[in-house]
Amino acid sequence: MDPLEILMNLDQVVPYYKPVISADSQMVAGYEVIAYFQEQDGSLQNMDWFFDDTSIPDDFRLEVNNHIQQKAINKLMNSEQHINLMFYYDADLLTRDKGEALLSILHSNQENGLDLHRIIIEIKDTYVTEEVDTLNNLLKYLKTLGIQISLHAEQPNGSLNRLATVKPNIVKVDAGFLKDDLLPHLYRDVYHSLSMLSRKIGAALLFKGISSYNQLSYAWRNGGQFYQGRYLKEPQLDFVAIDSCQEIITTNFRQFVSFERRKVKAQLALMDQLHLQFKTKLSTVKSETPYDETILAVGNACSDFAFRVYICNEEGIQLSSNAEKNEQGHWELLHEGRNKNWSWRPYFFENIMRMNVEKKGLLSDLYTDIEKGELIRTYSYPISEQLYVFLDIPYEYLYEQEGLL
Repeated sequence: MDPLEILMNLDQVVPYYKPVISADSQMVAGYEVIAYFQEQDGSLQNMDWFFDDTSIPDDFRLEVNNHIQQKAINKLMNSEQHINLMFYYDADLLTRDKGEALLSILHSNQENGLDLHRIIIEIKDTYVTEEVDTLNNLLKYLKTLGIQISLHAEQPNGSLNRLATVKPNIVKVDAGFLKDDLLPHLYRDVYHSLSMLSRKIGAALLFKGISSYNQLSYAWRNGGQFYQGRYLKEPQLDFVAIDSCQEIITTNFRQFVSFERRKVKAQLALMDQLHLQFKTKLSTVKSETPYDETILAVGNACSDFAFRVYICNEEGIQLSSNAEKNEQGHWELLHEGRNKNWSWRPYFFENIMRMNVEKKGLLSDLYTDIEKGELIRTYSYPISEQLYVFLDIPYEYLYEQEGLL
């Protein structure tokens, strides 16, 4: 479509409102404003391309931006709903204009009663601008006015630096990568890091593109405070009832909580089983027994749910070989594991301290084993305050047990 045609027919440029649902209240917390061009036959064309096309003159894009923003703000100010509006802005355009067009329209509406705390400006983490300092200063200034900043993390594994610099109020990520009920655990770890950093800088996590039960479950389990997507509500020409998604959110949350409870019970049951097995077996092992004999004894006792056993000291040094179960189901010693240092692993020392204090074993979360290339869990158990035995549980066993994946 010709950009000039759009500019000549601004009356055909209409805002649609994509609901943002809050996890804590289960109510509509606000709307992302999306521009559409309405053809004469009534069909709609999404205009996202228009605002990202740098070949279109800045004045064109700013005028259409102002048109859409003013229409949406008028609707907000005439609405009884206490909700927020989110506007996307190309970071380069915002910088070159020094925010003047945006500030002009916001200040003029503020004089008529607009609360700037209800306005969210979204930029993408993929922005490229030669004036990074200018952009950062502008964003800081907008925040002093009460305007919220949202950073759309299009590349989650590369967004951490942007997050630390911009310190947005909202971090927006896409749940759309989860297709056909596939739940890639690699992504889970990436989004977990993003969630943790968002929490540290005081930013809320918004998951967009939620089109299925599994995607909503994923967003819930990974710290999503806000949700968007057609599983909940499609973009609308008008504001929706503020409680229009409450039933589906409440129902799904109950199912998520029920599932998580079953998972916790299954993990606790496995830990009890392992604890009993270890306590029984290790009570028959003398303190002077060589480490390799100990791990072979543990491996044979736990053969139904383990494929690797080894012993480390409190500094993370592996004192034993690896006892590993071969394809025939027999345990054998692999000596190359001896003297390796595992202190670099996340949570190693935290887990050591917990075992010393609680005097019981711990079950790790799911992670991918480097050698096997499959998801496993590790159970660690204190032999003494200086020695700890580690037992790796294979994916095959976890898959067969409800709640362990």
